[in-house]
Amino acid sequence: MNLRKPNSNEATGTFNRSRDVVQMSGICTRCVDGCRGGCEIWLSSFRGREVLYPIGFGEITAGADKNYPVDYSHLSIQGYAAGAKGFPEGIEAGPDTAIFPVVNTETEYGWKKKVKMHLPMFTGALGSTEIARRNWEHLAAGAAISGITLVCGENVCGIDTGLELDSKRKVKKSPEMDRRIETYRRYHEGYGEILVQMNVEDTRFGVAEYVLEKHKLDTIELKWGQGAKCIGGEIKVGTLERALELKRRGYIVLPDPTLPENQAAFKDGALKEFERHSRVGFVTEEGFLKEIERLRKLGFKRITLKTGAYSPVELAMALRFGAEAKLDLLTIDGAPGGTGMSPWPMMCEWGIPTFYLQCLTYQFCEKLAKKKIRIPDIAIAGGFSSEDGIFKALAMGNPYVKAVCMGRALLIPGMVGKNIGEWIKSRDLPKTVAKYGNSVEEIFVCYEELKKKYGKEMKNVPTGAIGMYTFSQKIKTGLQQLMAGSRNFRLSTVSRKDIMSLTEEAARVSGVPYVMDAYRKEAEKILSS
Repeated sequence: MNLRKPNSNEATGTFNRSRDVVQMSGICTRCVDGCRGGCEIWLSSFRGREVLYPIGFGEITAGADKNYPVDYSHLSIQGYAAGAKGFPEGIEAGPDTAIFPVVNTETEYGWKKKVKMHLPMFTGALGSTEIARRNWEHLAAGAAISGITLVCGENVCGIDTGLELDSKRKVKKSPEMDRRIETYRRYHEGYGEILVQMNVEDTRFGVAEYVLEKHKLDTIELKWGQGAKCIGGEIKVGTLERALELKRRGYIVLPDPTLPENQAAFKDGALKEFERHSRVGFVTEEGFLKEIERLRKLGFKRITLKTGAYSPVELAMALRFGAEAKLDLLTIDGAPGGTGMSPWPMMCEWGIPTFYLQCLTYQFCEKLAKKKIRIPDIAIAGGFSSEDGIFKALAMGNPYVKAVCMGRALLIPGMVGKNIGEWIKSRDLPKTVAKYGNSVEEIFVCYEELKKKYGKEMKNVPTGAIGMYTFSQKIKTGLQQLMAGSRNFRLSTVSRKDIMSLTEEAARVSGVPYVMDAYRKEAEKILSS
């Protein structure tokens, strides 16, 4: 099975000259002296470390394209001709009442002080990347009006150009963090929440104390990692002055901007940008529980954890330590990764894929549940983009999984909506959009629905937020249809019985019955009666 072709990819702007390629190495079968380009080896010979990253930082998101042996497409959803699980009390289920628009798609998470969401999805951490900063107004307002949680990612304060630190090098002022929180809250209506994520640097900067004291945030999230990488967050920096500033703030900056040879290379034009990296954490049970206790004493009502595609040992640690700490939510992010600029080889070749990671998660949760240990509510992340993926993840993880965390899939509608607004202003609508109309009222199918709700305020709602809301309504309707077809009228009744494995390998990995075995005994009983 050809899982991925190394040495060339559109993400890194590289390609093979030959039509035939050695599968193991990705090198052309006939490598010619004098080749003008451009595989990764060829480009790396004069651009070096730059080729580790997707091209277009700040303008693109990149998603790893490795094809794994088993994924969620190897599952299919069961449909039934009778029944109505979770149908509203007091109403008799029948063909005139059990219609898909009445399906309830709301979910909630939390230990005691729960957060409700209109849909079982929320944004991945939108942190210090340029694409998150530029699109924040659209994404924050869109999440708020859609009634879902928005995660403000790591390093936002640390790279803020307006950051002010006090004498103890703690955050005294962060205009960018203020903007991010206030934008979401402007449109927040009680469903979902904004929470801030912290890594090693954020903890040192006192980000938790800042967002609690100034903004009275209810929730803070600790981060162990994500499905795209296990080396800490990174961004690119385009000026020497900015690189030196971030170095002074305590970040790892590569190449080292303080070295004369790197300053000379930047002046020559050979070195065009620097990388700012975060540090990796070192997790211990004692240290983790101590930090949770510290954050609770500060006054946070909820504490969540984001962990990545690490080994089963770290997964067990996250679940067991999280249970001990009474975490409100544990987000588990599987490979392959999708991000703004994580190293491409790591995105493609590191970590446990989401499907396998969720299967391990379910097995581990079952072991803890048998010990009467209360498991934190769980969200699964790593490549989801549609309502069928959400359904399958919830079904596989019932009763532990409450939602799906989406990264690029929720960025896209925000960017699309924003761009449509800009194209309308500049009278430059592409044909793909103009065929639906020339105004926001004509183009966005949910515009009038939102106008009825917000009235005159609609003139201030960013078009990217309209795009995000419109996408959310598509997800909601599609999920309602799938749930009604499987006779589930609320999310809590969706279970592993509502899915089947299409391959024996998927059945072996997941424990979800093979299609030829699912409900076989029940069917045979009817035939023999």
